[in-house]
Amino acid sequence: MYFLKPISEEVRLSQILFKKHKRMSKLIAASIFACIASILQAAGGFLPGIGFFLSPFATAPILLCSMFSIPFGVMSYILTIMLLFILQPTELIVFLFTTGLLGLGIGLSFYFFSNRLCIIVTGAILLMVGIMSLIFIFHFPVLGPVVSASFSFIKTGSIFLFAFLYSWLWVEIALIIFKRLKMIII
Repeated sequence: MYFLKPISEEVRLSQILFKKHKRMSKLIAASIFACIASILQAAGGFLPGIGFFLSPFATAPILLCSMFSIPFGVMSYILTIMLLFILQPTELIVFLFTTGLLGLGIGLSFYFFSNRLCIIVTGAILLMVGIMSLIFIFHFPVLGPVVSASFSFIKTGSIFLFAFLYSWLWVEIALIIFKRLKMIII
């Protein structure tokens, strides 16, 4: 079955090869990923319209950095938060609970799990918890006026279905980008 199929061993091999680089090279790579993520996330606030199309792509740099190394992925996530605090504070909460959390969660799950389903479900659960926290705890309309702040099981199921499909899309995109990017970094 497709979902139970193990991920490529290229990811594991690249993680091992990435550890052999000097610390300074790893820090530079993590900071470049953080800069790209913060620019893409901040585009939602700076460029209404096209910026909202670009901001979901802030997941990719955090995800890829986390796929190479857990500590540098977390470092890139935290650095992006700091950069967003300076560049576009309104996008900070969205990145913290949705796009950044999804990228970090999927990237970390590549270390702990070997099949697609576990990786996708981990990302979906983290994204669902982030979205539900924004909507139901902070009353932040991350999904717009479509979803109200009142809790229901139908909303929760719909959010999980959306999060699962979105996480699945990012896992497949990450594997495609990772195969192309590993030639440059490794």
